[in-house]
Amino acid sequence: MGAGLAAAAIAPQAHAQNALIKRPIPHSGEMLPVVGLGTANNFDDADREQTRKVFEALVAGGGSLIDTASSYGGAEEIIGAALAQGKLRDRVFIATKMRADNAAAGKTEFDASLRKLQVKQVDLMMLHNVRNAEQSLAYLRDWKAQKLTRYIGISSTFPRDFPAVEAVIKREKPDFVELNYSIGDREIEARLLPACADAGAAVLTALPFGRNSAFRAVKGKELPEWAKEFDAATWGQFFLKFLLGHKTVTAVIPGTTKAEHMADNLAAGRGRLPDDAQCKKMAQFFDGLS
Repeated sequence: MGAGLAAAAIAPQAHAQNALIKRPIPHSGEMLPVVGLGTANNFDDADREQTRKVFEALVAGGGSLIDTASSYGGAEEIIGAALAQGKLRDRVFIATKMRADNAAAGKTEFDASLRKLQVKQVDLMMLHNVRNAEQSLAYLRDWKAQKLTRYIGISSTFPRDFPAVEAVIKREKPDFVELNYSIGDREIEARLLPACADAGAAVLTALPFGRNSAFRAVKGKELPEWAKEFDAATWGQFFLKFLLGHKTVTAVIPGTTKAEHMADNLAAGRGRLPDDAQCKKMAQFFDGLS
């Protein structure tokens, strides 16, 4: 992490209307902006000049978190080139993921990621889509000790694997956990969010729009007037603020290849967030649409 992000890390959570809210990473206390960028879809097909503008919009809007993975096609390479060209590395928090579930294969995959990202260290390395309840994270901790990564974690977007994920969270107590979570997909609320809270794991929300199913559900519908109570001006902000209303969530990582969408997403991390009662009202409203 560069000096710019390090300075931001010690800043208090923002309350001003135009400042992006930050939340602490539980295991360190470092502050992380609550809206980041996911790169799982469409980055291979997007114009590289346009994707660079997305990264610039992220940083200009007060964000820093970029989430990617070795399995996301050419995303790591695209990110590395864009950050190098825009001289943005010191202003972003790079999270990536690997599929290999053992030290030897994992190191080969990790080294490839570092080359593509054009860095010597990432901020977060996660084991992607954990499915083994006995999975050890010891080799990730070794890489953390070697300063190849600042934090370690796990991810899953497969509900069938959630029992295994829960077991790993409770035993290994990773720094971060990335899980699929949206207003229309709330399965993790029952067991995994409490497990993350107990383990002190920061939570990143993958698929915060439910692969765009949330937008399809509200197509042609007006945003409810009461969304103004928590400063949601668009459906995208409504959906993201619902997630951020849950204090266990550290950051949301919606994916986009358009700078204007990045700016709209960032606005979800400004102003007021819904309280528990408002989140319940939002969920009931959404469920009533079907």
